[in-house]
Amino acid sequence: MNLVRSRRRHDRTGVWLSLPYVIFFLAFVAYPLVFSFVLIFHRWNIITPMEWVGLKNFERLIADPLFYRSLGNTLTFLVIHIPLQIAVALGFALLLNVPLRGRGFFRALYFLPVVVSGVAVTILWQQLYSYDYGVLNGILASVHLPPVPWLVNARMAMPSIAIMATWKNVGIYIVLFLVGLQNIPRELYEAASLDGATAFRQFRHITFPMLNPTVIVIVVLSTIGGFSLFIEPYVLTGGGPMQSTLSGMLYIYNQAFYFGHMGYAAALGFVYALVILGVVLIQKKVIEREPAT
Repeated sequence: MNLVRSRRRHDRTGVWLSLPYVIFFLAFVAYPLVFSFVLIFHRWNIITPMEWVGLKNFERLIADPLFYRSLGNTLTFLVIHIPLQIAVALGFALLLNVPLRGRGFFRALYFLPVVVSGVAVTILWQQLYSYDYGVLNGILASVHLPPVPWLVNARMAMPSIAIMATWKNVGIYIVLFLVGLQNIPRELYEAASLDGATAFRQFRHITFPMLNPTVIVIVVLSTIGGFSLFIEPYVLTGGGPMQSTLSGMLYIYNQAFYFGHMGYAAALGFVYALVILGVVLIQKKVIEREPAT
């Protein structure tokens, strides 16, 4: 009898301990998801009552050129950002994986931008990219080179944002690559050295293949982060010049809070979620594909 009472008391304790998370999940995850799904089929501007419109939000989306422009801009960002992110993160991870003095300091230094406010980082890079007074163009002027329109040229703006985003996020991916590198058995390198393999061949046939799971994780995280691109174009360019940096999230924000089209913004978010899922599945399949023999 005492055992049964003790077990019931233990069960009640578990329920009370899990209750805060349940409340958090219902309030900030489940309710917004259900509410956004309801919004998809309504017209609502926050002030007036909701109006049922059925699939008209999707009909508008299909005929909306700015939706395709924002999607194209986001994909352009990903094409630049993901390879650059992997190359830079892997390069620094390889350097930080070798024994050297102060290695812990440099690891923390490269991770520092990750924990800094995204708005603060974006404002910093806005000063670096300034056409007339920016540090980068000041360096170019010191060597008698013409200034570069980093953010005021439609072709340069999105690559410039991709470079800034890479600098901001590279720290977390360096850590992931370091974990992957330290999990590779040293015996593989010793055997390859005995067989006369050069450092490049060891990297090509041992290091990079063994890092495949890490690369998949980084590609997926970078893709999700790329589709969530908002702060950088919002602060740096506002989506310009000529809508060249209008990202998907910025377009959704404009429709929801600038124009008051909450239902259409919800439909855009739903479609973008499907696009993200499709892109991630394709990337995963391509990366995991066995090379032809």
